[in-house]
Amino acid sequence: MFSEKDFIASNYSEINNATFQYSAPSNIALVKYWGKKENQIPANPSISFTLNNCKTITKLSVENKKSIINNSLENKISFDLFFEGKPKESFNPKIEKFLERILVYCPFLNDYHLTIHTENTFPHSSGIASSASGMAALAMNIMNLEKELSPSISDDYFYSKASFLARLGSGSACRSIKGEVVIWGNHKEVSNSSDLFGVEFSNIHSNFKNYQDTILLVDKGEKQVSSTVGHNLMHNHPYAEKRFEQAHENLSKIKDILSTGNISEFIKIVESEALTLHAMMMTSMPYFILMKPNTLEIINRIWKFRNETQIPVCFTLDAGANVHILYPENVKEEVLHFIKNELVDYCQNEQYICDQIGNGAKSI
Repeated sequence: MFSEKDFIASNYSEINNATFQYSAPSNIALVKYWGKKENQIPANPSISFTLNNCKTITKLSVENKKSIINNSLENKISFDLFFEGKPKESFNPKIEKFLERILVYCPFLNDYHLTIHTENTFPHSSGIASSASGMAALAMNIMNLEKELSPSISDDYFYSKASFLARLGSGSACRSIKGEVVIWGNHKEVSNSSDLFGVEFSNIHSNFKNYQDTILLVDKGEKQVSSTVGHNLMHNHPYAEKRFEQAHENLSKIKDILSTGNISEFIKIVESEALTLHAMMMTSMPYFILMKPNTLEIINRIWKFRNETQIPVCFTLDAGANVHILYPENVKEEVLHFIKNELVDYCQNEQYICDQIGNGAKSI
């Protein structure tokens, strides 16, 4: 098990320049993380499906500052950021904050000017959180740079530190490094679990292999409540402690469910967790309702369809209005028919994205 001190890089070499490229997916939590402590430490453990198609592709080029003529960048973080080929000034503060936060663990970053080119395979304004995939992809590139400077580091160290760094950019990003299922946060029944980084959960029943996630884009607008604000609402929340207890209990249950293949119990936990997340926001101060009328209509239609057909389809939600529909691959044809015939009218511009469980970040 790695500690925070283990991730402080030392005994590394120098290079003149290099280029790396990684893709990293988004993920969807089954047991939700809501509420955090200092330094992006979760108030409760969570478990997620790593997705496959909704991902960020990031290329990182580094140039040693010593080789830059008239270098005025020494002893400070320097980078240029391009999103879909164009400078994106609005992203710079978040990237700068992230790089400053990880500098103690990656001091070599001060020696290089970074050029970051990034793009998403899904529309940036689609209402799908891109911070998880974006920070995970950037963290993987930075760890590739560290591997170049210190070739002896182990694969275990590489992936654990990549998850650790990603977490410092966006909490849930630590769950986008590996796949198919990732646990983040200390849990008494998971021997290698940690608040510092995500760990892969590998004992998955065949019922959950290639599990499908079709994302209905109900509202593609900017988030009504930022993640930081939302998590902070759990401080002094009247139901916070019971919620954290519930998350531990539900993670115990769903861990067993994923191993035994019990889809009906999976549905109960996943839908309950989604509604609990929104209940926490509705009972905080200030309070928010992030679901839209169409979100509720979709949920009711899913319940009706499941009751009438006995097809094991369920929903989950992030902190927004969009609906993730989860179902086994062997009922894909029936569920997509249901979505096209009954649910697309409740999506903004009839848009939805088909995805499924994936295997995490990849070098390109």
